[in-house]
Amino acid sequence: MRILYGVQGTGNGHTTRARVMAKAFAKAGIEVDYLFSGRSKADYFDMQEFADFQTRTGLTFVTERGRVNGFKTVKQAKIREFISDIRELNLRHYDLIFNDFEPVTAWAGRRQKIPVIGMSHQAAFLSPHVPVTGDNLFTKAMIRNFAPADVYLGVHWQPFDDSIIPPFIEHGTAVDSEYVDNKVLVYLPFEELEEVIHYLKDFPGKEFYCYHPHAQDQSLAHIHLRRPSRANFLRDLASASGVIANAGFELASEALTLGKKLLLKPLNGQFEQYSNALTLQQMQRAQVMHYLDQDALEDWVNIATHSRINYPQDPAPLVDWLVQGQWHQRKGLNEQLWHNVL
Repeated sequence: MRILYGVQGTGNGHTTRARVMAKAFAKAGIEVDYLFSGRSKADYFDMQEFADFQTRTGLTFVTERGRVNGFKTVKQAKIREFISDIRELNLRHYDLIFNDFEPVTAWAGRRQKIPVIGMSHQAAFLSPHVPVTGDNLFTKAMIRNFAPADVYLGVHWQPFDDSIIPPFIEHGTAVDSEYVDNKVLVYLPFEELEEVIHYLKDFPGKEFYCYHPHAQDQSLAHIHLRRPSRANFLRDLASASGVIANAGFELASEALTLGKKLLLKPLNGQFEQYSNALTLQQMQRAQVMHYLDQDALEDWVNIATHSRINYPQDPAPLVDWLVQGQWHQRKGLNEQLWHNVL
């Protein structure tokens, strides 16, 4: 079997999930090529698992000051290039498209009649049982049509139905790390860096390790700015007592696995992040703010850490399911992956 794996590259969450899958595919001896879309090739980092990966422009959202800018999203969309990429992508050597909310490979697969399996957190929202807020009439239509698939696997923190599997978290020895009580990891890439620094400056009792796409490695008193680095980020996550972040799925999943407390600011105008925050509140696993609220931070720093959730590390059952080809039979896969978590 030869697979083309399409990955949405706008944020780092999809790439994080793809790293875990790439190791499982390699271990199983399955030939996989990788295509990322959403940003330029130079903006990806720590991509060793994907060898000679391809990139396309694709479609993505434009954010400014912690909010989706709908006008600029539409204005900057390169529709002609997107359509051209779909038409020119040659899939004749592939048996399957495995897709994490990536539109070019999904639409090319549909056009060339290659089976597409869509595994993403976004696909979870196609289930009527998943908590949702901030959506509208077009939300589910957008999810189905942004990166269409023949079979969907949603990824979420709870087994809301048979089509939903848990996140795969490659935590290694991080669960054995000693956390530092006054250390906090901060990852707010959609906020302006200067505003994040201003937000944190009045809490000198905490050491904030702030990763941001516009940061360079330097320390401003108790605020330690860090440029993107997957290895360093994971080390700081493991030793932090808590995480301040937007409400993206993958980082929250890693924090839940490590028992970190969460203070979340959902990206304004992004129903997925609103819904993530709602679910984590219902699970009593996060505090939520809708702006950089210093009162919320003051309350949160005194909250205790949480117990860990045992999400699976090894996607081998999913890889086996893909190879077997019985893709519409998802219940057995669901039960196998959730068994140890529950």
